[in-house]
Amino acid sequence: MKLTYLPDVEPRPRRVAIGTFDGVHLGHREVIAGAETVVTFDPHPQSVVAPGSQPKLLTTLERKAELIATLGVEELVVIPFDGDFAARSAEDFVEHVLVERVQATSVSVGENFRFGHKAKGDAALLQSDARFETRIVPLLEVDGEVVSSSHIRGLVSGGAVQYADELLGAPFAVDGEVQHGDKRGRTLGFPTANLVPRPGYVVPGHGVYACRVQLSDGTIVPAATNVGVRPQFVTGRGELIEAFLIDWSGDLYGQRIRIEFLRRLRGERRFESVDALVEQMGRDVDEAREIVAG
Repeated sequence: MKLTYLPDVEPRPRRVAIGTFDGVHLGHREVIAGAETVVTFDPHPQSVVAPGSQPKLLTTLERKAELIATLGVEELVVIPFDGDFAARSAEDFVEHVLVERVQATSVSVGENFRFGHKAKGDAALLQSDARFETRIVPLLEVDGEVVSSSHIRGLVSGGAVQYADELLGAPFAVDGEVQHGDKRGRTLGFPTANLVPRPGYVVPGHGVYACRVQLSDGTIVPAATNVGVRPQFVTGRGELIEAFLIDWSGDLYGQRIRIEFLRRLRGERRFESVDALVEQMGRDVDEAREIVAG
């Protein structure tokens, strides 16, 4: 899939889907279905329109592009969203982005899609334009709940990653470069690959999770992963994501890995002794191994 920023887009007829698409969840996938080109925004518009009120995000732009590429999309067009772009009217967006630059022959949006200065543009405005066809996709419901990025953020933050994964259509994942920790896991017999949560992005609620870890060479390894502040020890290091790679050994420092969260095993807590913690970690590893094996 080709990724292009708006100023560099070659004008040609396109079937287009438009949206922020944070998480690329099942509802987004309905909007994207049948489109050859996806148009999205970076950074999240809310961070420009109302700084400080923007949500923590489920996906980086890179992860978003990867997920969209799996849907058969040929091209991802990224609009750099800044103050100047936010000030453009909805009619200006239609005229100069959709018609002139992207040359949309069809436009697919979710029914709650808003655009243009003060979000005055909506799906009805698009539908009133005869220069392209407009497909308005109703909000998707699963088990009586609307599938939305905000709902999924709440699930992940609350630790309900198994249900979040179902609504996302893919495992919730965190990417990053492996950092040096305090190496206490090694002394306990459970050396971990540590990621520091990226500011502005959702992190699963504190606890222990069954995960899959993808290494930089593509290898997939089962893992038991702790998210939190390690209440057994006073470290002062703050929140960490610590993955113990099961039945694997090697040096990952400085490498980029992806941790896919499959199921929460338990909450993070302080044990009566280090030995009790180590015993529980052994049980966590056995359970995680079984879950990842399926």
